[in-house]
Amino acid sequence: MIATTVSLAEQRTLLENISWQTFETLLKEIGNKRGYRIAYDEGKLEIMTPLFEHENPKIKSDRFIFILAEELDIEIKSAGSMTLKQERAKKGIEPDNCYYIQTEPAVRDREALDLETAPPPDLAIEIDITNSSINKFAIYSALGVPELWLYNGRVLKFYQLVEREYIECNFSIAFPLVSVAEMAGFFTRTQTMGEMALLKSFRTWVKEKYNIL
Repeated sequence: MIATTVSLAEQRTLLENISWQTFETLLKEIGNKRGYRIAYDEGKLEIMTPLFEHENPKIKSDRFIFILAEELDIEIKSAGSMTLKQERAKKGIEPDNCYYIQTEPAVRDREALDLETAPPPDLAIEIDITNSSINKFAIYSALGVPELWLYNGRVLKFYQLVEREYIECNFSIAFPLVSVAEMAGFFTRTQTMGEMALLKSFRTWVKEKYNIL
């Protein structure tokens, strides 16, 4: 079965009865030079093409993370939308952004990352303006990603993995003392402020919050 939905933010196509071997072959054939992302869950394959309403908050969220890491002097390894997959779980996904933070030393010298041998990223960010046909929580949980930020264009939520289930939380694990309420304010301001003004405001907030001179 093929089902396609289109919005101003994302175009999603869902394919069913796709084997793991077909999924792996598809990844090899299309490579990394493409304008869409995939999610795979035990036979279901969703192909999502992001449009402007999706990509703009994705880019700004990455810049927020960079500023936090820079000002707090925390080393990170950015993994972008790398394909996270495990054959034994029959699940795979490409987040909007993901980062190694607590486990950064373990992957610092790696040029290639594979979840069959490497730890999962510590933080993944998902921008889902429209509803996905696939349960992404189940995928991230099976892959063992400790923290997930989810933004739907209006509301930002933080989740942490507890006993293989995602529990909504008020504070980030990767960046202690950073609350979802505070971050949500900056995500919302992306609609009313210019990008440079927004990023300057965010950097000022980080410095003041952590008493950075």
